[in-house]
Amino acid sequence: MTGSFALLKQRRFLPLFVTQLLGAFNDNLFKNAMVLFVVYGVFNDEASETLFSAVATGLFILPFFLLSALAGQLADTRDKAIIIRIVKFCEILIMAVGGTGLVLAWMGWAVHLVAIPLMMLALFSMGIHSTFFGPIKYAILPQHLESDEVLGGTGLVEAGTYIAILAGTILAGIIDVEWAALGVVLVAFIGYWTGRKVPPAPPQHQETGIDWHIVRSSIALVRGTMHIKRLYLAILSISFFWTIGAVLFIQFPPLVKNILHADKSVASLFLAVFSIGIAIGSVAVNRLLKGEVSARYSPASVVVMGAFVVAFYFVCRNWEQDPAGTLYGIGGFLHHADVIPLLASLMGIAISGGMFVVPLYAFLTTTVPKDQTARTVAANNIVNSGAMVAGSLLAIGLGFAGVGVVDQLLMSAVMCLISAWLAVKLHRACD
Repeated sequence: MTGSFALLKQRRFLPLFVTQLLGAFNDNLFKNAMVLFVVYGVFNDEASETLFSAVATGLFILPFFLLSALAGQLADTRDKAIIIRIVKFCEILIMAVGGTGLVLAWMGWAVHLVAIPLMMLALFSMGIHSTFFGPIKYAILPQHLESDEVLGGTGLVEAGTYIAILAGTILAGIIDVEWAALGVVLVAFIGYWTGRKVPPAPPQHQETGIDWHIVRSSIALVRGTMHIKRLYLAILSISFFWTIGAVLFIQFPPLVKNILHADKSVASLFLAVFSIGIAIGSVAVNRLLKGEVSARYSPASVVVMGAFVVAFYFVCRNWEQDPAGTLYGIGGFLHHADVIPLLASLMGIAISGGMFVVPLYAFLTTTVPKDQTARTVAANNIVNSGAMVAGSLLAIGLGFAGVGVVDQLLMSAVMCLISAWLAVKLHRACD
């Protein structure tokens, strides 16, 4: 056994870790630079801003629903290292398109007609990129790591991912959009280089044919996975968690602008605090479990998460605007009388969320044979993404029905209770 942090010195782990980190960084630098620019620079009403944020989230998630079955088949039947190289090369092309959209938006040239469609195309394409990379990043861990290293490796990948999300999110809020355009292309090149360093990960059995019919293969994949009770319960629990996460991330930019009356740097800080919290929770739960794959802390974690969501709701409801009527910058925001309970409740949501979800991902990779892990993760992605798209549509519907972003927080709190109930059933079935 190698200690969790000692894995960072191992070639069997480090290149994959860095490649995943760079990909997550790029996703969030691009997406947040785009969303923050449009929310603060193009639209000027809460409904339009929430709609744009929800559509952007839905477009990124949709490929997971459509293509995860194909991605899982490829990852289990082909060398995963080769797939990584192909996917990371495609990222360079995708970010070139997205960067062009950002530059055109910055120049104010055909913003609605050309710039926003180009950015949305790139966002959708990055969803495709992540769909094919996602099963690999989890399925390759049991192949390159010892069985008692998988939970620690999973925790490091999750923590590193959210640190990368943090960095990309912060940078998107503080740099000009034209520099973001250059940055996403540069990072894509670096990610391709590190991806080429991942050791070979050949299939665990003889290569077989691929079912290219995405509907038929998706149904077959989910049916073939969900009959296993612990996988069924783990996937449903994860799905509800990420639905909550999707709704929260949709709400954050318009909530910060219209309820907290703060500028885009504060929106970036908001998302950054959330990412830090999940990273902390991901590492903390591994320490508590000491490498054991168990859901015993998951029910309590998500109940605590729901309690923090309710606390966050009440702080937002009572938030007072700047008497001058201007948007708070970072300085003004941090000096607001209610900033400590606001950030504390946000951090609490994130830490408890990280503690909830990491053990459940470990279930996915340790319950089935190594030659089926990618398909299992892919089945999870199909169900997750379907639930998250449904959450995005629900947020859009509630917005059109006149339900404000603050009141939608209560929906997230109720969903935490459902996740807790599922996690209890998983714990009783498996531990």
